[in-house]
Amino acid sequence: MHVLHVIDSVDRAGGAEQALAVTAAHLIRRGVELDVAYLLDVDGFQAELSEAGVGLFGVHRGSRAGTVAGLRRVIRDRAPDLVHTTLFEADVAGRAAAVSCRVPVVSSLVNSAYGTEQFASPTLRPWKLRAAQALDAATARGVRRFHALTDHVAEVMARRLAVRRSRIEVVPRGRDPELLARATKQRDSVRAELGLGSGTPVLLAAARQEYQKGLDVLIEAFGTVRGSVPEAVLLLAGPPGTQTERLRAAAGAVGGEDAVRFLGERRDVPELMGAADVFVLSSRWEGLGSVVIEAMGCGTPVVATSLPPVREIVGSAECATLVPPEDAAALADALIDALTDRASAEDKAAAASARFMDTFTVDRVCDRMVDFYARALAGSRT
Repeated sequence: MHVLHVIDSVDRAGGAEQALAVTAAHLIRRGVELDVAYLLDVDGFQAELSEAGVGLFGVHRGSRAGTVAGLRRVIRDRAPDLVHTTLFEADVAGRAAAVSCRVPVVSSLVNSAYGTEQFASPTLRPWKLRAAQALDAATARGVRRFHALTDHVAEVMARRLAVRRSRIEVVPRGRDPELLARATKQRDSVRAELGLGSGTPVLLAAARQEYQKGLDVLIEAFGTVRGSVPEAVLLLAGPPGTQTERLRAAAGAVGGEDAVRFLGERRDVPELMGAADVFVLSSRWEGLGSVVIEAMGCGTPVVATSLPPVREIVGSAECATLVPPEDAAALADALIDALTDRASAEDKAAAASARFMDTFTVDRVCDRMVDFYARALAGSRT
């Protein structure tokens, strides 16, 4: 089968983009002819995707109408059997282009959008969010099947987009266990590069510096952690965003650059996970939380906010420590426990690693995606 995947960008910072880069070669090995059309002219995974055998098409237009027209040309030239859209702009333009070309379209639901958490964000205007939801729901009528990352996202987005739950299939993201295993073997060299001693207690968060990711809550919690584990260091890996100035100010109050280190966007997050003692996800909401899957595959103990998608990933309290979102005190207690009771933390990491191998390897996920594509091509929209 021939699939054209339409996505907002192939930037290295996003989870959807990373998932595409990880799975592309595996899909091609399973007989999928894969093209990718991306809308933003941003450097990212172009080289890796080309090397994997992906046909790349930059559709960079100044308007949504221009983007739809550009995608129509790609669809007519490439004649895919199926168009697969991911992320908002790609969903809206890709669905419109595919429907007008009479090509079946599927869409990925990667986040639980349009909820109270999003409306509470200081960077989003409510009227714009409502308008986006209306446009998303209108274009969703042309979609043959939806792919959701978790059952939670499927249930929530079925209501918010007014589509039947039966049209949504759940397939999580996957990671390559061999690559993660190699990454974890570089603990000493990564720590040396960062100027960290072999015995320094290290916490790691990998996230964009945006309201959704709750890094402000993490830094507040870290102030309490330093009271019990004074030598602890918090590494923040991820690109700057709308919260960067606020986060840097908060970090200055809990030890400054020596204690809280802003690493910027990194291409070696698995290696950083292997060098850390605890991986932290402090998000207010998530569609999946792919970094948790990576940490599980790396064998790094996980402390995360107890969001429905995260609970789906970890499966049980045997695999991770979960705390309520926006509860800095509970997060601090969990981090202190993970740093000081290493036997318990390592037991949870071992259980999480076993769950990763059973559920989240890239081979298992790609098998399920190929089946999803086949059912979409064979079936109807009902």
